[in-house]
Amino acid sequence: PLDNKEETAAAKSTQPCLGESLSISDLECSLCIRMFFEPVTTPCGHTFCKECLERCLDHRPNCPLCKQSLREYLKAGRYSPTVLLQDIMLATFPTQLAERRELHQAEMAELSNLTKNIPIFVCTMSFPGIPCPLHVFEPRYRLMIRRCQESGSRRFGMCIYENGKSFADYGCMLEIRQVELLADGRSLVDTIGRQRFRVLSRGHRDGYHTADIEYLEDKKVSGEELQELQCLHESTYCLAQRFCEHGDLTSRHILMQHGPLPEKEEDIQASADGPTWCWWLISILPLDPSYQLNLLSCTSLRARLSQLQHILTALLQQPP
Repeated sequence: PLDNKEETAAAKSTQPCLGESLSISDLECSLCIRMFFEPVTTPCGHTFCKECLERCLDHRPNCPLCKQSLREYLKAGRYSPTVLLQDIMLATFPTQLAERRELHQAEMAELSNLTKNIPIFVCTMSFPGIPCPLHVFEPRYRLMIRRCQESGSRRFGMCIYENGKSFADYGCMLEIRQVELLADGRSLVDTIGRQRFRVLSRGHRDGYHTADIEYLEDKKVSGEELQELQCLHESTYCLAQRFCEHGDLTSRHILMQHGPLPEKEEDIQASADGPTWCWWLISILPLDPSYQLNLLSCTSLRARLSQLQHILTALLQQPP
């Protein structure tokens, strides 16, 4: 009779090894037809790549295969990896799994480039240093925001729509500070304006707009020109203070929403975008978006301050 060790060995020799009984196609996601990456399994028992399932749930809260409702699953907002499947893939096809991971990393690296193919949210005017709260509900923008977070860049461009073009030639980069995910997949995104940019070329990716861009910088001045600029800056800031103190009810309501006029900065040329208080003022004044866009694209602080002085003077002369 065989002893226990021999019995086990005999049994092993007749059992096919896991690698032989499985093929790569058994480990493919039915949505992207590639090897699973970060596989997750739904309550109805179907498995997909995490990213593929998220993209489907952006459109409707049902299983892509059996159409069972996944509202509760979506509400939980957590996608736990299917550990056994990950272990099987690692044991049977380690090389292909490594290649799949490299492909994903290359895609993420491409998404984190901040001058080429940057995602563009076509919505509202935004300005350097100024908070811009967003309510994200469209599937394409849900995908875009998730990618900005996953790629680590946490940034995207904001442009307004312009007639005859998909979006304006100038915009502002926004940085995601916080995302509050709602139970149905929508989200409230807290962002703040960073650098201004000019659009060099337009493109598309998975339903949302993209652009190649170059960043804008105010022209630096020195000597006598700088002294004049500082005087203009002082007098315009004084007008802004007067406007905030003596403005009508509408302005006071705006102040309650947007907080007080930001402090003056020591060095008015320290930032590529000039003093933040100017952008704060441009964001609250009753200006047409096309006029705001002209101010955003202007790279002369002197010209921007002159325009603001002109607007504030006119507003302060109006009867209350």
